[in-house]
Amino acid sequence: MITKLKPYPAYKESGMPWLGQVPEHWEVLPGRAVFREINDRGHPDEQMLSVTITRGVLRQADLLADSSKKDSSNEDKSNYKLVQPGDLVYNKMRAWQGAVGVSAYRGIVSPAYIVQRLRSAENLPRYMHFLLRTPLFASEAERWSYGITSDQWSLRAEEFKCIYFSLPPLPEQTAIVRFLDWAEQRIRRVIRARQRRIKLLEEYKQALIHQAVTGSIDVRTGQPYPVYKPSGVEWLGQVPEHWEVRRLKTAVDHINEQTSTKNDEDLYIALEHVESWTGRLLVPSGEAQFDSQVKRFRAGDVLFGKLRPYLAKVVRPKQSGVCVGEFFVLRARLVVAPHYLEVVLRSAPAIDFVNSSTYGAKMPRADWTFVGAMRFPLPPLPEQNAIVEYLDTRTTKIDAAIAATRSEIELLREYRTRLIADVVTGKVDVREVAAQLPEEPPEEEAESMDADEIAGDEATDEEAGTETVEEEEVEP
Repeated sequence: MITKLKPYPAYKESGMPWLGQVPEHWEVLPGRAVFREINDRGHPDEQMLSVTITRGVLRQADLLADSSKKDSSNEDKSNYKLVQPGDLVYNKMRAWQGAVGVSAYRGIVSPAYIVQRLRSAENLPRYMHFLLRTPLFASEAERWSYGITSDQWSLRAEEFKCIYFSLPPLPEQTAIVRFLDWAEQRIRRVIRARQRRIKLLEEYKQALIHQAVTGSIDVRTGQPYPVYKPSGVEWLGQVPEHWEVRRLKTAVDHINEQTSTKNDEDLYIALEHVESWTGRLLVPSGEAQFDSQVKRFRAGDVLFGKLRPYLAKVVRPKQSGVCVGEFFVLRARLVVAPHYLEVVLRSAPAIDFVNSSTYGAKMPRADWTFVGAMRFPLPPLPEQNAIVEYLDTRTTKIDAAIAATRSEIELLREYRTRLIADVVTGKVDVREVAAQLPEEPPEEEAESMDADEIAGDEATDEEAGTETVEEEEVEP
């Protein structure tokens, strides 16, 4: 049905660059004619709401349910603003980033947020939600925001009144909302199917790694070893009889060479530069700014992220450099191959074991005393190298399949964004298609969210009553 969409028969100039041409019969009105600001305070017992960049307005309890972040709202909430279902809420400091949405809930938000309510029942809140969450509106919000730097840009209520909006007749808004809800539901289903495929591939990859590093199979023959012995380590189980099981600190040197300088040729690695579970460097080079001391490392050292170790930020850089203090810098001794060390430390059971020892509720960290005492499997060096070669061969195709699937998801999201923008600004006419759509029950809210969108939703202002929940749990 989406392929049948066509333009409207006649257009007019909206006079607004962010809207461009709109259908001839649509209205284009300023915010002051469409919305009125709401400052209803004195409801401290209502549930807290948060505005996110990725999903709009969410209940704070849902946002924090699977996060290590805690509620940091003021104890006295008498000055917080009441939001009714259908109200538009935006973070005036982050509207230009997309922190805006129409609420489906009754609740309260920080005084730092702006609450707007539609003046007329001739306009649908859901239509406005789609329109105001387009990148087109984010750019317009940026144009009307004031401030010297991006951290200070603010879209005040006075400037919001000056922004013009495209307004189809009410029946047309209804058709647009029906079509976009239908299209979004189908795109989300495809995205979730791709995400399930990625999860299965990652589980298969971890199973291969676990089999190899615990000696469940001899990678040289593809068969089990002839004789095994108890390892004395729960996550290892039995290991080949001729393998050692050693404490990590007896096979590596824990390097803690502090510095406050960086050479031009040095890498600079922060936690956000390392992709979880893959060790891929996302920002391998370039200028770096850091305020405190960092650690030096050599090419081939293994860096193990000690902050929130469950993220598996483990990397073995190919050139020397400096890293933030939230990494352990581990230098392999002669008994262990650096690549094998990296593989073992990034295996799921090892990560789970380290994570079980962390301290700190909001920002859990691993302690070297515990990590250094961790016992791990140590085959003879030739077998370590054979394991590495085997895993490189077997996992390369898996990694390629995962990367291709992630690219598909990105393309689907880009398509969804473009489709919504084209529909709500009248570039395509969905009235006929919307009339032909079958009636379908709405998806459950939790099921309607993409898995990584749940993990990646951001509350955009600590004054809103929650600390920032970083994208993909990325460290500041």
